[in-house]
Amino acid sequence: MDDISEPDLDPVTDLLEVLDLEEVGRRHIEVSGDGEAGRTGTTDALMFRGRSQPQPHGRVFGGQVLAQCVIAAGRTVEAVDGDDRHIHSLHGYFLRPGDSERGIEFVVERMRDGRSFSARRVHAVQDGNILLSMITSFQAPAGGLDHQDTMPDVPDPETLPSAEEALAGTSDPRVAMFARRRALDLRHVDGQVWASPSPVREPRQRVWIKARGELPDDPLLHAAVLAYSSDYTLLEPVLRRHGVAWSDPRLRPASLDHAMWFHRPPRIDQWTLYTQSSPSAQGGRGLGLGRMFTRDGTLVATVAQEGMLRIKE
Repeated sequence: MDDISEPDLDPVTDLLEVLDLEEVGRRHIEVSGDGEAGRTGTTDALMFRGRSQPQPHGRVFGGQVLAQCVIAAGRTVEAVDGDDRHIHSLHGYFLRPGDSERGIEFVVERMRDGRSFSARRVHAVQDGNILLSMITSFQAPAGGLDHQDTMPDVPDPETLPSAEEALAGTSDPRVAMFARRRALDLRHVDGQVWASPSPVREPRQRVWIKARGELPDDPLLHAAVLAYSSDYTLLEPVLRRHGVAWSDPRLRPASLDHAMWFHRPPRIDQWTLYTQSSPSAQGGRGLGLGRMFTRDGTLVATVAQEGMLRIKE
């Protein structure tokens, strides 16, 4: 695919363009198992293409690929009996780093369309190599048992500094660009760990997040941007616990896998509280767990991610 340079767009417009995937064709895939009527044979996979957001380190941001996979999968799920099916879970593995100066192709396999659920497999491919492999599931509207955890009491986001304000004094141009070019406003309740370590070594934190502009009224898009935002800070509780900052030159981070459950419809252009913790780190890997609440206390999503967090001595 051709090289793609950074567009001269504001961050939100840029993100919307990145998520506006182009459908580019179909591919036949051999299938087996208990597909429709238990048949074995071939199925059509839809193919999409999208550009990447250039990054200072040259590697594709994992949240971008997660969000693009959500969009690609959702574009293949049709309404049934007039009812739209919305994403309720995703499970993905990051297999290779991608080049942030090049675009990505997305191959979507229709695994199953049942009475209530639709499952899709998505491969994000660059230069013939799979960057991310994900399975997503979509559900028709349904009633049932209903409960949720309670949102913790935290300061309002307006009382906290934005990323630009928190990092105003940093001398690292990569950190400054990171704060300036983001489509999301992130406000750490417990202080940032981008430029300096946390003085409190506890494996938990709370972050308010919100898109920096209004987004179209599209549930799939809001779910995709929520997935995009979920990858930014989920491993930070590990760094807090061990007194490490993102800017530490010894740090070698990489996302390994990502799981997300969408409980209730999100609206990411309104403030969302992201509470995070890390129950374990070992073997050069750290686990992050997160919950996302609307400002009125509604639990909209739960997230889990394991990442490689090696310290080069």
